Amino acid sequence: MAGHPHHAPRSPPLSSHLPAQARGSSGPSRSGLARFNALTPEAAEAALMHCCGSRRWAHRVAVHRPYPDSEALLAAADEASYDLSHADLAQALAAECSAELEPGAPYAAVLALAAGHAEYERKFGHAFVICLAGRTPEEQADQLLAAIRRRMGHDVDEERSLSADELRRLAQARLCDLTHWLTSSDGLTGAEMGLFAPVG
Repeated sequence: MAGHPHHAPRSPPLSSHLPAQARGSSGPSRSGLARFNALTPEAAEAALMHCCGSRRWAHRVAVHRPYPDSEALLAAADEASYDLSHADLAQALAAECSAELEPGAPYAAVLALAAGHAEYERKFGHAFVICLAGRTPEEQADQLLAAIRRRMGHDVDEERSLSADELRRLAQARLCDLTHWLTSSDGLTGAEMGLFAPVG
């Protein structure tokens, strides 16, 4: 997904953008969790920045390792998400790109969503974020278009609060994806470089 001009660039070791907004994932992998616990602090924070673009969030989740199980990891991620300051949330939102449709979506839906994104970003000043976990590709167009139209009616504070909740859900889905990637990788080199397979 291409970035938007008003989004602040991120520093290495991050990639060009966060993984795609989640369309479905299972829980964290136990063996992947063990590998995540074994990462260096720097590598863990770099990988976590791909789950949520707040450096404070990534630091908090990394520093509380080792996690005994996936429930503890997800609970810590939730707690860190709820404690984001206004500045932390702004940093996380700046790292996001607006949710897009899967390749092959109807052209009319792609155009409508692009127009919706432009209007949304003009009003709120950040990308439209939504967690699509559990939605099938066939449901995506209707879900995205309906959500962006509905949320355009919010005031700035209301939408910021809702966006924070969507970011929390996205972070959980991406954490699950990260631990599955660590399970299947042949080593920790990729994680140390801050890379893992995109969600969705």
